[in-house]
Amino acid sequence: MICLLGLVTTVLMLVAFVPESTPRANGAAALGQQLFLENLLSKDSSISCASCHQPQFAFADTAALSIGINGKPTRRNTPSVLNMASRGIFYWDGRAESLEQQALMPIEHPNEMGLPLTEAVARLNAIPSYVKAFKAAFGQRPNAQNIGLALAAFEKTLETDSSKLDMWEGGDGPVALTDAEERGRQLFVGDKAKCFDCHFTPDFTGDEFKNIGLYDGKTLADAGRFIITEKPEDLGKFKVPGLRNVAATAPYMHNGMFKTLEEVVSFYNNPRAVVANPINIDSSLAQPLGLTAQEQADLVAFMHTLTDKRYAR
Repeated sequence: MICLLGLVTTVLMLVAFVPESTPRANGAAALGQQLFLENLLSKDSSISCASCHQPQFAFADTAALSIGINGKPTRRNTPSVLNMASRGIFYWDGRAESLEQQALMPIEHPNEMGLPLTEAVARLNAIPSYVKAFKAAFGQRPNAQNIGLALAAFEKTLETDSSKLDMWEGGDGPVALTDAEERGRQLFVGDKAKCFDCHFTPDFTGDEFKNIGLYDGKTLADAGRFIITEKPEDLGKFKVPGLRNVAATAPYMHNGMFKTLEEVVSFYNNPRAVVANPINIDSSLAQPLGLTAQEQADLVAFMHTLTDKRYAR
């Protein structure tokens, strides 16, 4: 009964946080939404995609590292799956080049859902309602490819454009930024804070890989993008995340080491105060930014304006 109540709660939350324009009864996206909640896609049927990408937290997790099957922690912090439709590369290290490819990887990963895709396909084919839904959406029975297509179709509906900043920019009613938020906005796009150097698209990411100083080869030994490319220049680099809804997706960074946005901004202000000897740190962070306490607070205030109204708390 406890597990059933938990599933019902997750379903209700997912429905509440999916955009109103989502075609829930329309083909692949509706099927993908169902699969996103499906515990049968984990080896022991204990977790689903929504277990780590929690709707009430902007489809991210509240733990530094999520817990997969058998109580195993993931290697890196769970990012949000919101606003992925226009992204061209996925995961902190960029190992997936499409949302369809990315959607399948957690199912097989031994520390996440731990289920071979062949078994996932067999499980879905054994359920008449899923066979019917796949035939309706794709004209064929479940297979590895259309499982990925369905999950990606659903995730592509999870776009947000109703933050305070969106309404301020669009003139949607009498929405004004506070003095602190406006000061933070100007800092964000200005030369002193350098935020816009990396977070510059409508989703506040350039889809680039940067080393911000969280790699020293010792206590911080995750080499990031280098593990994929084996290029020395990629040592310690990670994909720049989008900042939409960032106030709802704590903790932060690839390892979830910062619990608050205040900690994040303080780190950027002087990375070496946190990591004494970073390796391959980006030149833009070679020297402290010199932000005052007020300026740091203003940046945090501005970042709160990036949260869609569905996720604001």
